[in-house]
Amino acid sequence: MSKRLLFAATVLCGVAASTVAHAQEKLQAVATFSILADMVQNVGGDRIALTTLVGRNADAHVYSPAPADARKLSHAKVVFTNGLGFEGWINRLIKASGTKAPVVVASRGVKPRKGGHAQGHDHGDADPHAWQSVANAKIYVGNIRDGLVAADPAGRAVYEANAAAYLAKLDALDKAVRAAVERVPAERRRVITSHDAFGYFKDAYGIDFIAPQGVSTESEVSARDLARIITQIKKQKIPAVFLENIVDQRLAKRIADETGAKIGGTLYSDALTDEAGDAPTYIDLIRHNIKALSDALTS
Repeated sequence: MSKRLLFAATVLCGVAASTVAHAQEKLQAVATFSILADMVQNVGGDRIALTTLVGRNADAHVYSPAPADARKLSHAKVVFTNGLGFEGWINRLIKASGTKAPVVVASRGVKPRKGGHAQGHDHGDADPHAWQSVANAKIYVGNIRDGLVAADPAGRAVYEANAAAYLAKLDALDKAVRAAVERVPAERRRVITSHDAFGYFKDAYGIDFIAPQGVSTESEVSARDLARIITQIKKQKIPAVFLENIVDQRLAKRIADETGAKIGGTLYSDALTDEAGDAPTYIDLIRHNIKALSDALTS
């Protein structure tokens, strides 16, 4: 009996050791913010252990890295960033961490569009919100796949299969967005948002977004800009004002109050929600946004 118990204990210890070893074998990856992290997780699957620096419902524009973030980077085998100046703090953080991990810029290959004039924010001339176009998200996925393969060549087949499956879902998503926009009368495809995060969506799908803030939530809204937008709403009869989950919603509510435009709901721009929210994944984010837009603009 004792021999049987000893054998069982030995087997259990072996399984536990194998489980620990398997966990340690996972590729340690870091993504800078929640939307990018979701894409990385979709491609990486079970082969990666992913850490996200700027979490759900958090604003990467105004993020201030902590010493713990440097420690996270120091353990990474690969780091994924958006690029296009979105994470103005990332280069300093990488230097402080001493990490030797390769940095994969997910937006590499995206055709950048000109951004707004954000005061005091290091975006340069580019609008960094490229993921708002699903076609650009597919570029992100290709860069993520290639970055994971380079960091973990043994996982190539897994990463390529996961990426292919995810890209098929993004193809279907892009078609659904285009079909929804087609149902909105052309003269009603204009909305107000809190900050200028939807330029790529506008270019891809033909809905005009007007924002009192620039491409960064750090920029301040001048009284002149606010008055201009209120006049424009009244003149063009813009039907809806949308809130965002990462910015002070009082601005959009004030515009709605002064113009009579209705609050169309919440749009998600730079961050995912938690699992109980409307946008726990990138695909959910785009689906929610296009439904909110089409409901507001067709009613």
